[in-house]
Amino acid sequence: MNSRLNDVPDPGSPTEGGMTDWITTPVDARLLRGALDVERTAHGLLPHRLPARARKQFPDAYLAMIESQPSGVRLAFRTRATAVELDVLPTKTVYQGAPPPPDGLYDLLVDGRPAGRTGVTGGNVRTVDMATGSADFRPGPPGTARFTGLPAGEKDVEIWLPHREVVELIALRTDAPVEPAPDRGRRVWLHHGSSISHGSSAESPTGTWPALAAALGGVELINMGFGGNALLDPFTARAMRDTAADLISVKIGINLVNTDLIRLRAFAPAVHGFLDTIREGHPTTPLLVVSPVLCPLQEDTPGPIAPEFDGGKMSFRALGDPSDPSRLTLTTIRNELARITAQRAADDPNLHYLDGRALYGEEDFAELPLPDDLHPDSAGHRRIGERFAERAFGDGGAFAG
Repeated sequence: MNSRLNDVPDPGSPTEGGMTDWITTPVDARLLRGALDVERTAHGLLPHRLPARARKQFPDAYLAMIESQPSGVRLAFRTRATAVELDVLPTKTVYQGAPPPPDGLYDLLVDGRPAGRTGVTGGNVRTVDMATGSADFRPGPPGTARFTGLPAGEKDVEIWLPHREVVELIALRTDAPVEPAPDRGRRVWLHHGSSISHGSSAESPTGTWPALAAALGGVELINMGFGGNALLDPFTARAMRDTAADLISVKIGINLVNTDLIRLRAFAPAVHGFLDTIREGHPTTPLLVVSPVLCPLQEDTPGPIAPEFDGGKMSFRALGDPSDPSRLTLTTIRNELARITAQRAADDPNLHYLDGRALYGEEDFAELPLPDDLHPDSAGHRRIGERFAERAFGDGGAFAG
């Protein structure tokens, strides 16, 4: 992948320093990492974190939005450029009754180190009613993420896309030619989880706990964390089965509780089926099953959950009946996952289990409480990412070596 990408010279375009002779490079799959599929739209290229076949198998508009939010997806290229512009059309999500979120951030890395951060104003706005799931859509204009002052010389550049906005990629401009980033031989880590894995309240795309753990572990991340949608869906398991990876983890539990989707009788067979499907494509790949981090709201109280707004601040409450033994709680799920993985590990030495409370437990909750009773803040993401890196990639961990 050392060929140039049909670079097209542009006439001068104003930047902070005056006029720049831009080179426009078509954005295509060769420049993307962390996406399982791409779609050509009327505006440009839309990365997806589920393949087209899977997207045909769910009617849920919320999941369609969530899998299109490019958590962990980044442009990766090699260049001598000192100025970079990326034209995008973002689609921003606003929850009815809550204040609008800040513009999503684009993180720039140069040779793996942070080198810039910017946001893009404008774009489409999707307003979601959390109570009914309905949404209104208002179109808006595209914008540009600009980075200047990059160091001179050949370098690997990554632009991590906002983890909570759908982003259509329109055009990449640089002041020197680009080529796809070379394969550095790093292992590929494929991770699936819920909104915390997706990024929830993390400040920026490189600040989600999977991105932090991947950086500490020296691996390439494919993040299949889907807010509200870690639900043991067969199409997700098939997508993981068919995705090349050296390391795999699945974080299971919280969404099954807070949606009250299945009951205890169905849980163990669904977990077995999900893991069986992954193993069809990855029979000996290190596979780490992670149970939920601490969430006092649902440790012993089943779902469903409902959002509440107080002065514009969102929180959640659990509505389930704790006296019903058929309904799932986080405590029940951890017990079941420990039992299931121990049973399977007798015949699968590459299967491992990690109690999520080792990543975020009671002492962490006392120090870094969950702002909305459900999701950690940026400091919580950093702690979870550091703990995961230590326990998974460190000596004796499932992903050691």
